[in-house]
Amino acid sequence: MQHFTSLEELHLKETWGTIGAFDGVHRGHQALIQQLVNSAHSAKKPAVVITFYPHPVVVLRRITTPFYLTSSEERATLLGELGVDYVVTLPFSFELSQLGAYQFMQMLTNHLGLRKLFTGHDFALGHNREGNVERLREIGKELNYEVKVVPPIDFGGEIVSSSRVRILVSRGEVQQAARLLGRLYSLSGQVVHGDGRGQELGIPTSNLEIQPQRIPPANGVYACWAVVNEQRFPAVTNVGLRPTFENQLLQPRVETHLLDFQGQLYGQVIKVQFVSRIRPEKRFSTVDELLNQIQRDIQIAREVLAHVE
Repeated sequence: MQHFTSLEELHLKETWGTIGAFDGVHRGHQALIQQLVNSAHSAKKPAVVITFYPHPVVVLRRITTPFYLTSSEERATLLGELGVDYVVTLPFSFELSQLGAYQFMQMLTNHLGLRKLFTGHDFALGHNREGNVERLREIGKELNYEVKVVPPIDFGGEIVSSSRVRILVSRGEVQQAARLLGRLYSLSGQVVHGDGRGQELGIPTSNLEIQPQRIPPANGVYACWAVVNEQRFPAVTNVGLRPTFENQLLQPRVETHLLDFQGQLYGQVIKVQFVSRIRPEKRFSTVDELLNQIQRDIQIAREVLAHVE
């Protein structure tokens, strides 16, 4: 997979593609992408995904709170794992939102040689979303591409959507989110210095520097897998403000304790995969009460992870 952030350097021929935000690359996205990839490769054509960063909704609604399920790099990697040949992440701006559907599709056909467009039934693009499926088909007759509509995916009785996954993650319902994603929800970050309180308590934790745009799970304690240098370790992760201690945090912090790890982690990047929420965050009267609870959390996490691949 090759990842580009502009169309300018691309001059492809006879590609098959799709367009969308694809945040999270959930099961619904995967079904559409798989149809694109399988069909394109059967016809010996390149499969291309055109996506955007920032997310159009973030720009148009001026969202400043955490929003994303994946970074643009994580999303491109996930799309590549599905067999996509080219991912083009276009910088989305208010100016781009004013572009008409015809202008946008002409730009794609000029640079990508687009010949078949895969899309959902309710997809639309261009200024005021005027480029619905019917309009895109009209444009395709002039620009020489065909539109293939892929029906929505019903998984377990509900339509899979990024907004639904965001709600589940923000509630701490990471198991349900994983069902819709088709994988565990994860956050990656570099280990940075904290205040060393975990070390003082004999339970060292890694304080992760998470991109502020990413959605953290609801405050609480989670059984997790921690991936370091492609090795996976059982872990307990606390997301929250640490209410037991003075000088409480203003923003939630993600701190993970690797259960079977010896070594230095500062400066390294850790991916935390959230398996199950053990309990909500709570304030303890004494540090001893907190330590006793942490030991119970560790035992519960070991039991949970023993039954998860």
